[in-house]
Amino acid sequence: MRMEVDVSDYATGEVLLMEGKDGLWRLVVFLSKFLNKIERNYEIHNKEILAIIRGLENWRHLLEGTCFKFEIWMDHKNLEYFMKAQKLN
Repeated sequence: MRMEVDVSDYATGEVLLMEGKDGLWRLVVFLSKFLNKIERNYEIHNKEILAIIRGLENWRHLLEGTCFKFEIWMDHKNLEYFMKAQKLN
């Protein structure tokens, strides 16, 4: 099972996929939501994390207790800044 997330300046999109016996990934469920006025001002790495949180919250009932291992796929380049220690003022 795999969750793929992506964001734009105005919306988040998440898909939950499951691998079939033939090796092809099949869509289980899709979620898309507009960012509100406050969320549109978030830094890109915060928007990426918001997309992950939305997907996990909405599909908790599908992911919790599953016998399948699941991965989260995202554009992690945006999170490189977030993952490094920052100098605080």
